Amino acid sequence: MNTPESLIIVAVAALIHASFQLSVSVLTLLSSHTIGAKRSHARLLGLTNAFALGVTIMTVLLLSTTALLIKLKSSFIDQTALWVVACGLLFGLGVAVWIFYYRRGQGTSLWLPRGLARYLSDRTKATKQSAEAFGLGLSSVVAELLFVFVPILVSALVLIELSPAWQLAGIGLYTALSLAPLLAINAMIGSGHKISRIQRWREDNKRFLQFASGGGLLVLGFYVYVDQVLTPTVLAAANGGL
Repeated sequence: MNTPESLIIVAVAALIHASFQLSVSVLTLLSSHTIGAKRSHARLLGLTNAFALGVTIMTVLLLSTTALLIKLKSSFIDQTALWVVACGLLFGLGVAVWIFYYRRGQGTSLWLPRGLARYLSDRTKATKQSAEAFGLGLSSVVAELLFVFVPILVSALVLIELSPAWQLAGIGLYTALSLAPLLAINAMIGSGHKISRIQRWREDNKRFLQFASGGGLLVLGFYVYVDQVLTPTVLAAANGGL
């Protein structure tokens, strides 16, 4: 796999990550509660920017740590086996996203257990300081780790094969693309757009996002399986027969 192909895989994985909505949901809740409490616009910006920074830091940490752990254990783990596991997770997660990522009915309620959803909702109501918003951003990424870990794992497997300079570029690319919707909505909120309009757009397009993210996971899984598992196996068998 050459560098452009590697970066394309990282970009696709990041776009799939970007389609997941928990951090966006928490950001809009935080903004709604802050506006409803009639706090100043400067306070609103401080909270939302701190939240976005927390999401950014946690995303970078998860990707970097996963890549580091794989690199440290690479001499003990068969790389092909890791790719097989990653492909299986991509296929399984793609089907799971199609089936239950969004709850049935109106609104944009996600798959979260109700206890965790209530906890995050209560935290958004109680958040008044930037440090609290930063911690809430960290927590929102961890809360959706069941879904975002698979794109992160695939990207980490790709990044460890690159040179250090390209690894940094790959981490930057993944972070920028995976956070693009969150940062765009944060900018819209900061510029005065109504939360209700943002929520209406999310609700109107949630099935498209659900289909796109699930389909993207399946397509990425198929491509990675062919490129990293099937093709090397066939080539090794052919060379062994010569």
